[in-house]
Amino acid sequence: MPDQKNYQKLSPHELNRWMEQKRSFYLIDTLVDDHFQRVHLPFAVNACVFEAIFMDNIQKIIHDKSLPIVVYGFSSRSMDAVCAAGKLIDHGYKDVHVLEGGVSAWRDLKMPLEGQSTGAPDDPETFLSLENGSYRVDTEQSTIMWWGRNPNTTHYGNIQIAEGELTVSDGNIEGGVIIDMDSISNIDLQGNELQPILISHLKSDDFFLTKLFPKAEFIISHAKPVEKPYLSTPNYHVSGSLNIRGFSAEQDFMATIAQAPEKGLIAEAHFDIDRTRWDVIYGSARFFEHLGMHLVYDIISFQVRLIAD
Repeated sequence: MPDQKNYQKLSPHELNRWMEQKRSFYLIDTLVDDHFQRVHLPFAVNACVFEAIFMDNIQKIIHDKSLPIVVYGFSSRSMDAVCAAGKLIDHGYKDVHVLEGGVSAWRDLKMPLEGQSTGAPDDPETFLSLENGSYRVDTEQSTIMWWGRNPNTTHYGNIQIAEGELTVSDGNIEGGVIIDMDSISNIDLQGNELQPILISHLKSDDFFLTKLFPKAEFIISHAKPVEKPYLSTPNYHVSGSLNIRGFSAEQDFMATIAQAPEKGLIAEAHFDIDRTRWDVIYGSARFFEHLGMHLVYDIISFQVRLIAD
């Protein structure tokens, strides 16, 4: 994060005076191109700070390093312009200014704007807001990954989702998914003769007994957004009942949910379970002694990604 002493702050009124005086300077809009097309300051040129080629684009824009450079972002809260200023300073640009309050402050002061939607409300796109409705889980795109461990190694693989449906009502989510336990696979031993042995062991009565219990199920009992559901952080607290090999136990976890294009839904969660709560006790030192090489840690980790439409 750049030190604020390395760049100068410029108020909207001062920038407006620069424009009226027809001073020579560069005005850089640091937001995404889509936002720039909708609304931007007069005379601004777009160079999105989130792109890896940001500095390449800057070099195409700025031909005279002696002239002042003014960068602006969305608001006083957003760090876009500050990050852009830091990058410019790191690359040797000296006379760098950050517009205080960004395009939001400029708009609030009724300063002139250009673009396709200068009068439309501007959503900062930071908080989650889900549309009410039913969402069917796409079993082809959705994935479950698992990790199991012992003192010597980590095994991991996939499990397929058989079906699922979620219903959103005023932010609350209900529903559940059915998991095809007989589809459990292994990745880390790919090409190793031990791979089919491990998969067979996982399907046996030592672990998930898929011959008698081919399906597992998670039914949501409570799923609500956190107080500030930022799009980039876990924004939902989910509680529900997880049924594995005939045993049911409550399981809580945090999930990161987003509204997908075409009114779909994307949910991702990373959590651990203690397998012994579902009577999967093979290799657990809490239930057996003198395990030797057969010791298996009780915790299984999951990464679940649901795509629903």
